[in-house]
Amino acid sequence: MRRALPLIAILLATPAFAQTGAPMHYPETRKVDQVDTQFGVKVADPYRWLENDVRTDPAVKAWVDAEVATTSAYLDTLPGRDILTARLNKLLDYERFGVPVKKGARYFYTRNAGLQNQSVLYVRDGLNGAGRVLIDPNGWSKDGATALAEWVPSEDGSKMLYSVQDGGTDWRTVKVLDVASGQILPDTVEWVKFSNFAWAKDGSGFYYSRFPVPADGQKFQALNENQKIYFHRIGTQQSADTLIYETPDTPKRGHSAQVTDDGKYLVITTTEGTDTRYAITVIDLTAPRPVPRTIFKALDNEWALAGNIGANFYWRTDNGAPRQRIVATNLNARSAVPPIHEVVPEDKTGAVLQSASIHDGKLIAEYLVDVKSELRRYALDGASEGAIALPGIGAIGGISGDETDPELFYTFTSFATPTTIYRYDVKTGKSAIWVQPEVAFDPAAYTVEQRFYASKDGTKVPMFVVRRKDVTGPAPTLLYAYGGFNISVTPAFSAGRLAWLEQGGVLAVANIRGGGEYGKAWHDGGRLANKQNVFDDFIAAGEYLKAQGITSKGGLAIQGGSNGGLLVGAVTNQRPDLFAAALPAVGVMDMLRFDRFTAGRYWVDDYGYSSKEADFRTLYAYSPYHNIRSGTVYPAILIATADTDDRVVPGHSFKYAAAVQAADIGPKPHLIRIETRAGHGSGKPIAKVIAETADEWAFAAKWTGLAIKPIN
Repeated sequence: MRRALPLIAILLATPAFAQTGAPMHYPETRKVDQVDTQFGVKVADPYRWLENDVRTDPAVKAWVDAEVATTSAYLDTLPGRDILTARLNKLLDYERFGVPVKKGARYFYTRNAGLQNQSVLYVRDGLNGAGRVLIDPNGWSKDGATALAEWVPSEDGSKMLYSVQDGGTDWRTVKVLDVASGQILPDTVEWVKFSNFAWAKDGSGFYYSRFPVPADGQKFQALNENQKIYFHRIGTQQSADTLIYETPDTPKRGHSAQVTDDGKYLVITTTEGTDTRYAITVIDLTAPRPVPRTIFKALDNEWALAGNIGANFYWRTDNGAPRQRIVATNLNARSAVPPIHEVVPEDKTGAVLQSASIHDGKLIAEYLVDVKSELRRYALDGASEGAIALPGIGAIGGISGDETDPELFYTFTSFATPTTIYRYDVKTGKSAIWVQPEVAFDPAAYTVEQRFYASKDGTKVPMFVVRRKDVTGPAPTLLYAYGGFNISVTPAFSAGRLAWLEQGGVLAVANIRGGGEYGKAWHDGGRLANKQNVFDDFIAAGEYLKAQGITSKGGLAIQGGSNGGLLVGAVTNQRPDLFAAALPAVGVMDMLRFDRFTAGRYWVDDYGYSSKEADFRTLYAYSPYHNIRSGTVYPAILIATADTDDRVVPGHSFKYAAAVQAADIGPKPHLIRIETRAGHGSGKPIAKVIAETADEWAFAAKWTGLAIKPIN
């Protein structure tokens, strides 16, 4: 048993480890006699008390303070951290823009001058007008942790609906601003989370989704259920808002609303988990007495509205097409469920349809082909009009533009290409750069390869390998993956990762199963009873990097966040010998209790139910918290979480950290980095992002042997 030390002793003893290799001294964590019996299995949970909210439980707060002191003292000793901090400040100090949104004659977009903690919302009159600041959140809090979250201009561009995110929480406070005067209107809407925002066509008000007010002290932990859609009329109190849609008999269902571009219909999308299995309800807003009409009732398929021409609605769907297709339905059909007419069939070559939207009478569709984007154009009858040329191999996103506008905007990015915004003229079929950032690096100095490797069961898995062109031999490598929830990990530029690459490190991004890179089968192959495939794919990636001489001996670090944090925790237990360092961030670490907090109940689509025996046995077999192998040497571990994470509550990381620190798993440090006034990731100020990245890279560098040197 490790000896507990007073705080001052912890601060003095920890730095000595970094230089002498002496055993780490961690704060002593109280154990409780908590054992649950599930399906005949006795499951110990000695750190259950760490699930309590750090804001309201003094014991948890004291534990967090002690862990922060221990981790900070260790990180202060890491060589090169100051170099990385300085370099990150330089690399991130470049002008960044968001995709513009046109409403009326105005264009709205975000801009960050470089090191602003939060991006600023601008507006310009006309495409080439001078931009002026509309909303600057950087003065909203002293620590920069209060962010501008979602924003939606009214149809004529006269008003701006926006939400405020404080300290990284998923909760939003919604406000309205007059664009011409800059005056904030009295309207305020609370208890909003996981919501779309949709203006009425005439600007009289907006539709939004909200949850009931949680019980006292449960704001950051209570389950999110009974979401309802309301309409807020400008100039009124929230208490007067009109309830538009709810499903009280099925409280786990969530609802979001969007108004069609012609303003005539409200389209309500209903879901119950993270799977893209939706019910669709449409309300004709022009009817004398608008009533909901559910046109797709079963939660069986994805239905994403591409647009409508009158009563003819176009959808992107996996109905009858695992890699998705575009179909049309006419709401004037007399049948209760409108007939489905295929417009663009599923791609026969294996490409996966990612998005579809109507612009100036054309269908613009984004596809993913071996994890690389293609942009295609079709007539409304489905006739192909060819591909829209892209500047290279990479990923597009953020497609923006109304159905009637002859222009749209999109982003393009790759590992060595900073995110650039393009304007596409639908009539001419030509794209032009709208804004291109300038970053302090030479993209020609880097090489990007896509390789395919075999997983344990023989499945071929793609992986991107990025490095300096002069790094040709084995080198310390950072391996990243996500592997869940049908999310595709596409090529993307990251100034933070560049700080690792320019030091001579390698970046590997594995597109493991559980994601959406190859459609439904790829997702299904890595979830529920197949979740072990995700871990096998990731382990095989590490073995491949070593076998191919890409990674140096003892030089493999692994990183992942959220579901990727679960991934890192699970594979560290399963193959601790393979990795030198592990960086699990905001991870789901207790797979038997994840569905008891905030948004956790949604994740059963990917993970299953611990209350069902078959699921329980699968979950218990890989749960990071329950499968730490005492008596086995582990890599160095730096866990990251935040006190305001109400997506994956920090209790997951707290319990996992306590367990790894108590286990006999070798002399390398097993630490937890706990950020304050931050959440799951969104809204985090640049200053905190830089500090966290510098800590992680310095930690990984020390344990993989990457020498950090000043960059001229």
